[in-house]
Amino acid sequence: MKKSFLLLMLTSLAFLAIGQKGTTNNKPAKSKHKISGHIEGLKDTTIYLANYYGKQLYYNDTARVDAKGRFEFNGKPYEECGKYALVMPGPKYFEFMVVEEDIEFDCTADADPTKIKVLKSETNQMFFEFIREINQKLRLRAPLDQCLGDSTKSEADKKPCRDELEKLNNEVSDIQWKIINAHPDNLFSKYLKMAIDVKPDAAPDSLTGDKKQLWLYLNYRKHFWDNTDLTDPRMVRDAQFHRILETYLTKVLPQIPDTMITEVNALIKRVENNPELFKYVTHQATYLSETSKIMCMDKLFVNLVDTYYTSGKATWTNEKGLKDMKDAADKKRNCLCGSIAPDIILLDTTETKWVSMYKNRGKYTLLVIWESTCGHCKKEIPLILDVYHKWKDKGFVVYAVGNDLENDGWLKFVKEKDLDWINVSDTKEIMNNEKASELISKGVTSLLSLNYRTTYDVTSTPKVYLMDENMKIIAKSIGAEQIDKFLEHLIDGKELNTDGIKSTDYEDHGNPAPAKTGKKNGK
Repeated sequence: MKKSFLLLMLTSLAFLAIGQKGTTNNKPAKSKHKISGHIEGLKDTTIYLANYYGKQLYYNDTARVDAKGRFEFNGKPYEECGKYALVMPGPKYFEFMVVEEDIEFDCTADADPTKIKVLKSETNQMFFEFIREINQKLRLRAPLDQCLGDSTKSEADKKPCRDELEKLNNEVSDIQWKIINAHPDNLFSKYLKMAIDVKPDAAPDSLTGDKKQLWLYLNYRKHFWDNTDLTDPRMVRDAQFHRILETYLTKVLPQIPDTMITEVNALIKRVENNPELFKYVTHQATYLSETSKIMCMDKLFVNLVDTYYTSGKATWTNEKGLKDMKDAADKKRNCLCGSIAPDIILLDTTETKWVSMYKNRGKYTLLVIWESTCGHCKKEIPLILDVYHKWKDKGFVVYAVGNDLENDGWLKFVKEKDLDWINVSDTKEIMNNEKASELISKGVTSLLSLNYRTTYDVTSTPKVYLMDENMKIIAKSIGAEQIDKFLEHLIDGKELNTDGIKSTDYEDHGNPAPAKTGKKNGK
């Protein structure tokens, strides 16, 4: 959870790729201030102004360097101020602070920050003085790092180096807080403060052991954003804001979907009156939840889409983007953890008998959708079969759906591996629109059942869902080993930590599910 000051300050000096994705504002900036200067060793060429938006740099504006090395940009209005970069041919660049004041400096074509002379702008004088002091501390730290990394030295030999490093860190902390306390409303001061980790309050003396650690953690979480001004729209224009937000969402908060829903919505509520942060926090939380490998985290994704996108609050999303997000959420909402799994009624291996998952449920039921042509399925299905044999006498049922486009390979695999659980599939005949309509109208099966690929978000195989006796989904996208551990917990009462358990998602290395236009697409 700690943020090393040297690592953070190095980001001001390291080169980051500049994405040509356009500016974050389509309208020309309107400001009475100017950004100007002279570049030694450069003339008759084009330079660029780039702005941070989260962790990325984006081209923002262009200017011409004249024959004398002079250049000029328009300044930026308040809400567009932040950390920017002057990008020169090479490309080479240096960062500086854009605030509502005239900014002028002399620099060199090699973008060396030690050679920059600030002629106008108190904020940038402060910024570059700080960089120079940090560079000095970095030079002092180098031999200390070498000492502490020397495997031939004993801990006793390393102690003076460790003590000196602690002293150095304290000196840097003093420099930071001196600036912050002297200029609390200055944007650079706010950026410095944002980079400093909050310290939890002292725990009550009555608490010890695990209770004390829990109290300290909850207190840390409560105060995590104390050093970040969430009312200031400019905070998003520094890479540090992205890193802090990502840390909070992926490391500080417990990776439990219901807890994440509560805490993420609470954070978004705190920034809802700050359009820039509202947009960034909402977008980032939505993206992380959609791409998360943590089991059941799609529950957070659906919640965010419903709360902010389909409700019209995410005004930055165009019509196509909104439709895509809604479609993605709709594909997941039928099979979220905590929801009741829709019934599937399909034909067994005889292709004559309709078998309902609901009517054949157990104390715990596993729905597994797989294909005989899927390499990962061929490895995983026998392992799940072993788990089934271990627990079937204690009420564990497996309802396995063959997802092959043609059934011959599926039937062969079922027979060869002696898959003695419930095996069902659909056929080309029943997927005919007219036939499907007839079966649905007679109550033989259902639309959700025939469209199980959509109902259960089958984008890859194997696809696994574990349900309780009420058919409530309690786990999904997990492998045979994890299924076994869940059953040990559920049936034998063994301890199981589900905080942040990762899904076994085979989209990247398994079989993609047949396309919706395949021969066995539902009605």
